[in-house]
Amino acid sequence: MTPRATIRERLLPGMVWPGAVAIAVLLLAGPMTATMPADRPSHLAGDVEKGRLVFAAANCAACHATPGQSDPLMLGGGLALASPFGTFRVPNISSDRQDGIGAWSVADLETALITGMSPAGEHYYPAFPYTSYTSMSRQDIGDLHAYLKTLPAAKGRPPPHDLPFFLRARALIGIWKLLFFHQGRSSAFLNGDPVHDRGAYLVETLGHCAECHSTRNRLAAIEPDTRFAGGPDPEGTGFVPNITPTRLGDWSEADVSALLKTGKTPYGLRVGSSMAEVVTNFALLPQSDRDAVARYIKSLPARPTPHP
Repeated sequence: MTPRATIRERLLPGMVWPGAVAIAVLLLAGPMTATMPADRPSHLAGDVEKGRLVFAAANCAACHATPGQSDPLMLGGGLALASPFGTFRVPNISSDRQDGIGAWSVADLETALITGMSPAGEHYYPAFPYTSYTSMSRQDIGDLHAYLKTLPAAKGRPPPHDLPFFLRARALIGIWKLLFFHQGRSSAFLNGDPVHDRGAYLVETLGHCAECHSTRNRLAAIEPDTRFAGGPDPEGTGFVPNITPTRLGDWSEADVSALLKTGKTPYGLRVGSSMAEVVTNFALLPQSDRDAVARYIKSLPARPTPHP
């Protein structure tokens, strides 16, 4: 079987939109599917309070809260996410059984988070960061499911994504997954220190920090050599900073932890843009989790900041 790296080397240098169209046509004949363990439970007892913390760490409300209203727990979706490929519109994940995900079982939620597939078997676009969520623990998914059930139902579905015609065939995502998605695998490095390893899970999986703090190739996959080294904002509105020691070398773990609670840097500046929402959510976590994130961030390998 041809290694994924070899496939990437052959495809990416010459990949242009006509090639993407051809791939889409081929995939329409047989879209790829994801696999899940046969013994996964359709019902898993979840802890609502723990689910609230999973929800905060995963920053769910930042994308799924309905724009223009004050309740961050009204998850009717509708936020427009600009990208080089078109505009994605965030779905309703409220407890409404018709327009949201109120009818989903734990297994349905697990399928979405771990495989990037809908319960109906359609590929999700990776604007939904299942590429990070794929390594979520089963218990965290059960807890999140329990918490989501307690949130208000929101009627209505957002408009469809505004994408070029050839990207509307979700079968195309199958080839993208073949190249760039490793189901169930985390990019975290562990060292046996419980604090560090908890931070690894929060940063790499729930917090999905690399999804913004990295540079992407022309097919919107993270370039491994730029992981956490910063890159253009996914929505094209600026440049997300490098959070490796190249940029944060003089920050202490306490400085990083304090920023995640207060939004203030050691220099008295305040974070803005989407990072302000991350701080709002991380401030809800126990201090031990913020300290764990700080330890992991400070352990990242130094990488040069890519040219904007």
